Amino acid sequence: MNRIDRLTAILIQLQSKKVVKAQEIADRFDISLRTVYRDVRALEEGGVPIGAEAGTGYFLLDGYHLPPVMFTQEEANALVLGAKLIEGQSDHSIEKNFSEAMLKIKSVLKSQEKDELEKLESQIMVRHIPKVESEDFPNNFLATIQQALIDHSVLGFRYYANHSGDFSSREVEPLGLIFYGNNWHLLAYCRLRKAPRDFRVDRIVKLEKLEVHFDPDSRKPFGEFMDDLVRGTDLEEVEISVDGQIARFMGEQKYYQGFVSEEKVGDRMHMKFLTPTLDYFSRWLLSYGNSLEILSPLTLKDIMIERVAELRDHYEG
Repeated sequence: MNRIDRLTAILIQLQSKKVVKAQEIADRFDISLRTVYRDVRALEEGGVPIGAEAGTGYFLLDGYHLPPVMFTQEEANALVLGAKLIEGQSDHSIEKNFSEAMLKIKSVLKSQEKDELEKLESQIMVRHIPKVESEDFPNNFLATIQQALIDHSVLGFRYYANHSGDFSSREVEPLGLIFYGNNWHLLAYCRLRKAPRDFRVDRIVKLEKLEVHFDPDSRKPFGEFMDDLVRGTDLEEVEISVDGQIARFMGEQKYYQGFVSEEKVGDRMHMKFLTPTLDYFSRWLLSYGNSLEILSPLTLKDIMIERVAELRDHYEG
């Protein structure tokens, strides 16, 4: 990238955040901090009003805006892929907002680029697992949850617990969203249970952003919060060792079971999962027979013995 293009890109980056650290710019363009300082000075000499906070970073002074951003064909193509993925991996609120954003993006493209983008859209397909739509569960809350995360607002809703088949009213302090097992989950501090909890977003009904705010600094950082959640009752950590040849055939299935990470150990693959129920997880493991070994928790081994006994009794009977 030549320097002119880099200066333009730095200017766009400065407009993308309230404050941008010099190290972020250096990492993005693989340049030294000294080069960053020279580039920022060049922008200032060109009339761009850039402020700086010692030890924090750079920012554009209020009132300065770039003209409308033009997208390259490659950037627009990348957004098409993003749109295809969002169609099946989000809820109705996000799909609507992203669709509106794509219209604005297309509006700044040249006529030929619009035609090429339209043709590309018709040639890309993502096969999502179909979700059962229900009037009882609108699955239309991700946008509201996102805003609550920004505003530090308490959320109130009714929640359906699959294990009990009952609804309960909750007020929670939202701390993050995580996607696993083919579903979005709201991680939050539950004021009813007085503990961190994991709520599947598609099981939430009558969600409302309350006019009540909380101090996020009064809770543990998101990473520690996730660790607490794993040790709690909603998610259990499972570790298994799978024959390397068989592990290749697990494909996308492992992601629907709460797959977290994997590590190659000799000719085997050690995998880590987060699952809300060991009972359901054990039934998935049965399909892989003796090609895997349960490393933890030990209670899962007992559950697997029960599953095998159930099958034996069923077929002998």
